[in-house]
Amino acid sequence: MAAPSLVRNPLSIAGAWLTTLGAFAFLTYYAAAEFGLIESPYGGLFGFVTAPAVFVVGLLLIPLGMWRERRRRGGGREPWSWPSFDLGRRQTRTVVAAVGVLTIVNLAIVALAGLGATHYMETDEFCGQVCHAPMEPQYTAHLVPPHVEVGCVQCHVAPGAGGAIRAKVNGVRQLALMVTGDYARPVPSPPHGIPVAADTCSTCHTPGFPDRDLTIVKRSYASDEENTEYVTTLEMLTSRIHWHARPDVVVEYVATDEARDAIPWVRATGPDGRTTEYTAEGTTSQPAGEVRRMDCLDCHSRPAHRFSDSAESAVDRTLAAGRVSRDLPYVRREMLSLLTADYATEAEAPAAIARQLPEFYRSHEVPAAAVSEAVNATQRLYELNVFPQMNVTWGTYTSQLGHAERAGCFRCHDDGHTAPDGRAVRMDCELCHRIQ
Repeated sequence: MAAPSLVRNPLSIAGAWLTTLGAFAFLTYYAAAEFGLIESPYGGLFGFVTAPAVFVVGLLLIPLGMWRERRRRGGGREPWSWPSFDLGRRQTRTVVAAVGVLTIVNLAIVALAGLGATHYMETDEFCGQVCHAPMEPQYTAHLVPPHVEVGCVQCHVAPGAGGAIRAKVNGVRQLALMVTGDYARPVPSPPHGIPVAADTCSTCHTPGFPDRDLTIVKRSYASDEENTEYVTTLEMLTSRIHWHARPDVVVEYVATDEARDAIPWVRATGPDGRTTEYTAEGTTSQPAGEVRRMDCLDCHSRPAHRFSDSAESAVDRTLAAGRVSRDLPYVRREMLSLLTADYATEAEAPAAIARQLPEFYRSHEVPAAAVSEAVNATQRLYELNVFPQMNVTWGTYTSQLGHAERAGCFRCHDDGHTAPDGRAVRMDCELCHRIQ
């Protein structure tokens, strides 16, 4: 009577079942995804991570079980020997052919799962929705133009194999932080590890352009009954502003804080190759720290995740865009009051807005449709800018663009950064714009 096969043991049998189930689950998910039947961003965790992992574990259990079974039968006394294959026997040839075919199938499944997992983990849905709690503010802001069509990996992953490896290593670290709940609240800004603009922004934009002047009209409003409008028209001298990003100009600096607000040392090399160092008052030499070449992201510091720096500016932009009627008395004041109030929970804010704003206008003869628009717009502003679970509120994330929200240009252009010959980085409004 022939000895029973080594694969006839509980561990190998369990491995075979796991391999079969993992393969069936993966292929079923893959087919369903190709036909557009799966919309949940969490589906990829099952199809490209869990199912392939079960499949691979099952494959590993089969030889492990065979090894344990061999040791059990031999009692540890029989010397190990290589198995013999007699290809002259039809049964042996059948087994070898079956193993070969199954090996190719297994490798194909693992390779397909690996490619699918890589692609899945580069989607915006994976970045913003699977890591829901820490990334909700950033993902919500990303869904607002102008960069909504730009994928996360296009800005957060540097080109080449090195950039991909660094991104995956950083992703593992972030996954560990999310699992343990030990992530920062709010997520720090600017984030470390962002590729330079030459590898990201410059793939769509040309440094130093546009070379034409732009006219910008800024509208602000008073919190009076008429919501009085104030208009400021600026002519932006973009050719001068973008001088810092020209390929023939090199502006370098050292920041002494994480937010890059304090810049005591600047070195500028012009198109003629001449280099000048500027130091702030109290600084006599280049301070310790990273020497960073100035690029797009030093001014456009929130290009794809813009938040309003204040409730006032958010409401003013909404009124200027006509999404809320200025004919509603005191609408700016009432919107600000609701947007800046303290709420016990995140869900309480929309409910309070929907209740209190119509209540205020109940004693006014105003169109119900206009009040409804104001309610919707106020709720939307809150949902886009305030995330209590991540400690994100008005002013948490501000941009260095210009000098309205942060020091911006005035980090260097303050008349206080001087060269050895006495020249200063000028704080002159007309270097960048003219007020009309």
